Amino acid sequence: MTNDDVPNRDIHVDADRGEELVMRLVFGSLAAQTVRAAVRLRVVELLGDKKRSAVAVAADAGAAPQPMTRLLRALTSLGLLREHEAGFFSVTPAGTLLDPQRPHSLTSLVRMFTEPMMLRAWERLDDSVRTGDIAFDAIFGKDFFSHLRELPDLSAEFNAAMSRAARATAAVLPHAFDFGRFRSVTDVGGGDGTVLSGVLREHPTLTGVVYDTEEGLAQAAATLGRQGLTPRCSLVAGDFFRSVPEGSDLYLMKSILHDWTDDQAVAILTHCRRVLPPTGRVLIVEPVLPEVVDTGTDTDGLTYLTDLNMLVNVGGRERTRTDFEDVCRRAGLALTSVTPLTRADPYFLIEATAA
Repeated sequence: MTNDDVPNRDIHVDADRGEELVMRLVFGSLAAQTVRAAVRLRVVELLGDKKRSAVAVAADAGAAPQPMTRLLRALTSLGLLREHEAGFFSVTPAGTLLDPQRPHSLTSLVRMFTEPMMLRAWERLDDSVRTGDIAFDAIFGKDFFSHLRELPDLSAEFNAAMSRAARATAAVLPHAFDFGRFRSVTDVGGGDGTVLSGVLREHPTLTGVVYDTEEGLAQAAATLGRQGLTPRCSLVAGDFFRSVPEGSDLYLMKSILHDWTDDQAVAILTHCRRVLPPTGRVLIVEPVLPEVVDTGTDTDGLTYLTDLNMLVNVGGRERTRTDFEDVCRRAGLALTSVTPLTRADPYFLIEATAA
């Protein structure tokens, strides 16, 4: 063996690994559709907590036995089921997340992100990269949120999918930030009030406002009522591109700015700045991308795929700290801190004051 043989061997090893990586990525869309089929056929619900035959599951699902067996084996290969003996399956811990009856179910997320309406814009990702235009708008002739409002069932699925992150944030945010130094907090784009309810519940001296569109607030009264928070929190309908309510010394935004372009984000922040008292704060809860991609912290690229999803479907973007500093500066705000939100990855707490 010559010295030149060693690098050649390494090149072949790297090429083999590279081929495996590309194949896994390309076939990822097929895996997603496999999971979609499992949810639509209620596979995990029908298996329940026991071992069952593919024939029995097929009968309950109204499906053919042989194709059902093939689906269950594919789900087993993906780590969601276990095959104990030929044709008999049970659900793994990961697979239980596909049961809509369980508290931490991801079924709404699966339905939403494998929904053909969502995926059509991805077919034109290259066009969006070339032009910067929103593929969804070009396909459907209207923006994503306007289209969603016309589809009540899908809108409800979308809200349910987004509520998972809201619940995770509501569980940790109240203990991750010093809310006690404030008098009142307005949750801008606060939706059903899940996040603000978590804050108010842990900080009994605070009052609050959930600010959103009429559609966005549809479930907020029920959320506040269940938590016994109605006397301490009001609901205000409006458009954050036009204004935000006065009267609070803390303005909170969870997963709002990333839906919008930089100019639109600046508009929202500018309205917050206009009503912010001298000692007030703006608190943004969103992912923060590193200035340079770190494959050690985001090995599956989910945050970057989310960024591309914003590009093709709504026109927004995920941002780096520098990006947040820029939109805050343009709105008359000064970014003072960026802190990871522990146990709510990939979210950060971004605090800003009047500049």
